[in-house]
Amino acid sequence: MFDFDKLDKLIHERGRLGIMTLLATRPSWPFQDLKAELKMSDGNLVTHLRTLHEAGHVAITKEIYNDRPQTSYALTEKGRTAFAEYLSVLESIVKAGRKE
Repeated sequence: MFDFDKLDKLIHERGRLGIMTLLATRPSWPFQDLKAELKMSDGNLVTHLRTLHEAGHVAITKEIYNDRPQTSYALTEKGRTAFAEYLSVLESIVKAGRKE
């Protein structure tokens, strides 16, 4: 049967999976856009982003935009690779589950 330990536990958590999925769709996302799309509180989102950043999966950019500070997040190359590998494992699970 399938070895579920192959799932990356860092990414597999629902909040972090949502973040990784959104970050894979664009070059970068401002914090407020991530918050609105994921419907997460500031604290919850910051905690998940910090965890992903500490693992080297997410890069942080702080800049001034329209005279206001803005923090944006993007997948690093390591994060992009980890997410692709995670999706590959999920695809294997789905294929195994569909076999009769």
